[in-house]
Parts: sequence; structure tokens; C-alpha cells
Amino acid sequence: MKIHFQQALRALILLAFCGLIFQLHHTGDITKYINPKYVRLSQSASILFLFLFFIQITRIWTSKGDEVVHKHHHGQDCFHQDDHTCSHHHHDHGDTPFTVKKLLSYSIILFPLLTGFFLPAKTLDASIAEKKGGLSILGNQKQEVNSSESFDESDFDLEDYSFEEEIAETGELEHDLSVNEEAEEISNEEFERLKKELYSAPAIKMDDKVFSLYYEEISKDIDKFIGREIEFQGFIYKEDGLDSNQLVISRFLITHCVADASMIGFLSEIEEAPELYDNMWVKVSGVIEKAAYNGTEMPMIKIKEWKEIEEPFIPYLYPLTIKIL
Repeated sequence: MKIHFQQALRALILLAFCGLIFQLHHTGDITKYINPKYVRLSQSASILFLFLFFIQITRIWTSKGDEVVHKHHHGQDCFHQDDHTCSHHHHDHGDTPFTVKKLLSYSIILFPLLTGFFLPAKTLDASIAEKKGGLSILGNQKQEVNSSESFDESDFDLEDYSFEEEIAETGELEHDLSVNEEAEEISNEEFERLKKELYSAPAIKMDDKVFSLYYEEISKDIDKFIGREIEFQGFIYKEDGLDSNQLVISRFLITHCVADASMIGFLSEIEEAPELYDNMWVKVSGVIEKAAYNGTEMPMIKIKEWKEIEEPFIPYLYPLTIKIL
């Protein structure tokens, strides 16, 4: 009986990937990497790795009889070929020595395993918001929403247009509040009801479910909301060039995974701004006003009350999904 070390290593890698995905699901940290609507797909990947692991196990050991048969067939192949062809006839049975190229390949595969097991899951924060463009991104979003209104309504139904579609670059709106369930879908009637509540409610309460929808509507026509009370939560992001009493209260919107994260949030004014710091999570209430940044009008929140809160276990927002009947 002969043990093939490299085949065993490959089996161990497959088992490790299976274990890593299982661990992320067990702790709930999987939602810090992907939209919860892909949880079932991720679980399937874990099962697939386990299945491949059991197949790989069969390649770790070979009996002496198998070795003799293999050498016999290999010898016959060489007998019927010239020396040049035979010298290049090669099968990798896990016995070939480690080369620089092979070590590099294993290192690339092992890197996500090592970081996944030994480094804690880190959420996107103010430093990422700055790299993505910061407050200028919010201004660009406002311009894109306004530019859509110039289209002919006969060619494009503005009621069906949404900022979520623009971010996702698809015609589908997506959302999920549950770690263990598939993405929740709402009917078009429910979607319209949520929009009507935004315009009729005495105070705008932006919970995670409606945050992106309400943010879009407010940014689309700020004048309709000036003077309205609003309540929401997010992390603080400070940007160079803002007044000493100004900051941005932000959230990250995840369509598929953290790689496509988009920052959304409100420019805000608060007297205690100098005392607050980046990545501090706060729950605030205030009044909507209008401000300009780099020549672009955007909503600004005049904060009346605020309190520091813990970062939510699921800090990201996910777009709504409208069920198409």
C-alpha cells in the first residue's frame, strides 16, 4: 500500500473549503460576504466540496498490484512510441516533486483558507467609502436619478424605474432580511404601498427593509420632503472639505456580494460632529433639508437627536425584490 502525499493534500484542501463554508454559515458571517439570497447556493457549494473530498480520498492510497499494472501499461505505451514521445508521456499521480510553479498554485489556493479561518470577517467601513468616492458618489447617484426623468414616459415608465435597478444593472429589485431563508419577494402592490407610506406617514422611519427604496424616492425629488421628520441609523463617515458640523451617515447596499457594494446615505449636520468619529454607528432623528455639494443638490439631515449604537450583526442593506407575475 502506497500513500500519495499530494493527493492527500488535495483531499485536505477540499475538506477545508467545505469546513470553511460550513463555519461561515454556522456563525452567520456568510452575510458579510454575500447577499443572503445566495445562502442556499453557498450551502450547495459546501456539499459539492464534501462530495469531491470523498472522491479524492480514493486516490490517496494505491496497492502494489495497481502500481504493477500501471507500470506495465506505461511500459507498453513507451514500447510503441519513439523515445522522444515517450519522454514526454507523463501522468501526475501525486508523486511528482514540488516545483516552484506547483508551490505557487497551492499557495494561491491555500491563501483564502488561511485568511478565512484565522482572520475575523471585517465589514466595509468608512475607509472603503472613501476609496469608492465618498460623498461624490451620492451626488452622482442624485444626478443619475434626475437624468432618468428626462426620458419620454411613453418609452419608459418612470413608476417602474428604480435606483436599485441602476445599482444592480438589472431589471430586478432584490432584498433579504433573513440569514437562513431565501430572498423575500414582494408584489408590485406591496411595493407601491411602501412608497405611499413614505409620502403619507407623519415621520419617515427608514428601517433596513425600506432604506434603499426611501433613499431613492427622497433623492429623486427633495423638495417634496423638505421639513419632514426622518429616523434612520448608519455609520459615520467624515470627508475632507465638509464643514466642522457636517458628516455623512452611511450604509452599504449589497446586490450580490461585497465586491459590488454601493454606499448610500445622507449628508447631515450635527453640533457634536467634531466629537464623533469614523465608523461610529449612530441612530438619529432629524429634519430633511436641502444642500449642495460640488454643484449637486442633495438631501441633508438637520439632526435633532442621536445616540451611539452597536454595529448591527447584519450591517448591510439588500435591495427589494419585486415578484414578476
